[in-house]
Amino acid sequence: MKTIAAIATPHGEGGIAVIRISGSGAADIAGRVFAPVSGKSAAEMKGYTACYGEIHDGEKRLDDGVLLMFRAPHSYTGEDTAEISCHGGMYAAKRVLAACYSAGAVPAQAGEFTKRALLNGKLSLTQAEAVADVISAQNEQFLLCARSQREGALYRRIRAEADELLSIITLIQAWIDYPDEMEDEFDGNLEADRLRGIAGHLGSLIESHGEGQLIRDGIPCAIVGRPNVGKSTLMNLLTGTERSIVTDIEGTTRDIVEETVTLGGVMLRLADCAGIRETDDVVESIGVERMIKKLGESSVVLAVFDLSRPLSDDDSRLMELLSDKKVVCIANKNDLDVQADVAELERRFGKAIRISAKDPECAETVARAVAETAGIGKLDLTAGFIANERQRKCAEEARDFTVQALEALESGMTLDAVGIMCENALDRLYELSGEQAGEAVVDSVFRRFCVGK
Repeated sequence: MKTIAAIATPHGEGGIAVIRISGSGAADIAGRVFAPVSGKSAAEMKGYTACYGEIHDGEKRLDDGVLLMFRAPHSYTGEDTAEISCHGGMYAAKRVLAACYSAGAVPAQAGEFTKRALLNGKLSLTQAEAVADVISAQNEQFLLCARSQREGALYRRIRAEADELLSIITLIQAWIDYPDEMEDEFDGNLEADRLRGIAGHLGSLIESHGEGQLIRDGIPCAIVGRPNVGKSTLMNLLTGTERSIVTDIEGTTRDIVEETVTLGGVMLRLADCAGIRETDDVVESIGVERMIKKLGESSVVLAVFDLSRPLSDDDSRLMELLSDKKVVCIANKNDLDVQADVAELERRFGKAIRISAKDPECAETVARAVAETAGIGKLDLTAGFIANERQRKCAEEARDFTVQALEALESGMTLDAVGIMCENALDRLYELSGEQAGEAVVDSVFRRFCVGK
């Protein structure tokens, strides 16, 4: 493969910029561009060593900087790799990169460094996908998940089921080839239990996709309640800004106000909705209709009730709308005399969280309750999970073929038919991990990467 080069740091001004070169000619190309002050050539440098020197484009001095060498196979890509650190202005970095091209490197494509790591056996496909997730992580929880994926958590879960399937396939093949010798070795009930276990484990893995999406993209949360219960005050508390208008006039919030925030490592996609009540105001009625629609799009609903006032018909109507939703019941204005029937709220929703939306310390309490209600609070973030649609599709197909194999075995079909279905399931798991992924699949994965990674 040709030796590639790209700017590995974000485009923009900064303290340093890093130009990464990878391939069999990395040391030679770096040597044509970088002159160590020690007089030692880049080709003589051992792996994991660095030196200070001058950067040149032919006879023209461009900058001074640091050269760091990695030697195959002990590098990110598994190839010889050189990284030149120069001053962080984009003009300087682009000049150094152009000098590397003049010295023999070719431009790297999006994700090509990580793709080479995959092709050289340094990463599985799921680990490579996790690299992009680490880069794009916007909250602590997803960063922890992505790091665990990068360290092979999902790959290990896949391998465990793949190894179990391979064992069943091997046993079936042995029985087909040597039926007399294997007559007492194949126990249909035992193998059915093993297939049932594989299907169950894959089902659990598939369920993790929804949890992973919530962690990555944020938990959609609608803030609802009757007018003047403190919805907009709660919105401003959670966002830390005056995002929603707060007045004593009922119906102030008529449209949905949305904001994404991260609290306690949890990303919340908040929507402050119009207050629910019977009204002749056309605009306010539209706001109520939009609120009801937003309820259907939310994973968790923050239902706000005013502790200082008795529960009303509008409160009762809201409770009916929330009968099949995951709800965090917010009993607001606990700094005032309690008039609301808290026992009724807790009968409907479980524990009511008593807060004053004017108290900044309540924000973390609400965020933790949302995470628990969404199921994230109980999730083992290091266990490995399905991170994207490609992985989900492979896992679902593997599960479906496993179930078909189980049904075939239990219905008395021939073992070669059972074996074929098991092989199909195994192929899908190998595609998931990248062990048998086609070129088109691999290319589609790396399209979401930035150049330089």
